Amino acid sequence: MSSGIVVHLTAGAEADLAEIHGWIAAHRSPEQADAFLDAMLAKMESLEAFPDRGSVPAELDAIGVREFRQLSAPPYRLIYRVIVDHVFVLLIADGRRDFQALLERRLLSA
Repeated sequence: MSSGIVVHLTAGAEADLAEIHGWIAAHRSPEQADAFLDAMLAKMESLEAFPDRGSVPAELDAIGVREFRQLSAPPYRLIYRVIVDHVFVLLIADGRRDFQALLERRLLSA
């Protein structure tokens, strides 16, 4: 039974996935890169059934921005927003980066 939730991967998140996949393939192995991709796709698919399962990123919560959520697949973080029955995956990045600056640049600068 479908919940009617549709998950969308934004162009930015799609580019993030491709960049991380390419880095892992070049610096580790193609198998690890594919495993990363499979893990991220499984996380996204899980949002079809449980769109509100993620937590509000602490960096955004601290400044009162609570409309975004995150799922973690250490060290990676997947940032998304739920709008009615649509989930928009906006950002996928290594959580060890300067996430505050990344979130401000990608999500709050519009």
